[in-house]
Amino acid sequence: MNLIFTGGGTGGHLVIALSLAEAAASRGHRVVFIGSTSGQDRQWFGESTLFEATHFLDTTGVVNKSGLGKLGALWKIVKAVVASKALIRDFQADAVVSVGGFSAAPAALAALISKVPLYIHEQNAVTGKLNRLLRPYAKGFYSSYEEGENHCDYPVGEGYFQNARVRSEVKTIIFLGGSQGAKFINDLALELALWLHEVGIHIIHQCGLKEEERVKTAYLELGIHAEVYGFTTQIASLIAQSDFAVSRSGASTLWELCAAGVPAFYIPFPYAAGDHQYHNAQYILKNDCGWCERQGEGIAEKLKAAITSDIAAKSAALSSLILPSGAAHIIEKIENNFS
Repeated sequence: MNLIFTGGGTGGHLVIALSLAEAAASRGHRVVFIGSTSGQDRQWFGESTLFEATHFLDTTGVVNKSGLGKLGALWKIVKAVVASKALIRDFQADAVVSVGGFSAAPAALAALISKVPLYIHEQNAVTGKLNRLLRPYAKGFYSSYEEGENHCDYPVGEGYFQNARVRSEVKTIIFLGGSQGAKFINDLALELALWLHEVGIHIIHQCGLKEEERVKTAYLELGIHAEVYGFTTQIASLIAQSDFAVSRSGASTLWELCAAGVPAFYIPFPYAAGDHQYHNAQYILKNDCGWCERQGEGIAEKLKAAITSDIAAKSAALSSLILPSGAAHIIEKIENNFS
């Protein structure tokens, strides 16, 4: 099949596009990517050898604009839809697979206009505005939070599963603020650093590039040896070494921790669209596999209680929420519609 993957803007969307495209290419399908000149799309795929071609159209988000800015963004999308129709036609696409984000709008809309089947993967427990709009017209919709025919295992790298194990006690803790870091989580880690040191827990801390110098200096002043990373591509390895995580609850990080069997104390980003990080974490709580607290006062004592609790049952239960090869299974579902 000839498959076009579209969507992005942020790493959370793009990592799914990458996983699905890799699975499709490994099964002999031709793959092309359509994204935007805005956001991180070009950074991820500008020099990719995975796709036969990559196209970055001049689009921006609409939701965060007002007045003339919104009209300008909509006009860019209209022009990009026309360009996407031509790309779909020239590639003779059998299907368009959207991973959401503003980058997905032109190609997804062009697929519907061109009567090419549209498939959607939704990363979060709260469906994004674009995916919510397009879902009734899509040939398939895949989510890790829904039951029934729409359910899919989240596309997570095989390495997380290969290094999975049941954690019975906390010897190493990892603080994850995401690629941009999170000041609240950084400050919380530093507040707890002396206590963690006293109880013999090693600290791994991914703090974001902007906070790296401040956080490293703070640990030095406390006399504590901690592994501090502004940004790293070795998160899978660091998670494998960890027994407990303190993290935002973006979808990819949440499911990576789940696949690795690492119990986590989630602190959702309070300004995420639709409060989706909070709802992502609620899925873990519903299955009694972790903790979630809004950021605010008094959270340190709740975190201490979680760290010193019996974590083995939660760690063991995480593996029941996700199976390997999620991306391959989604591509299989798409293939089945053409068989």
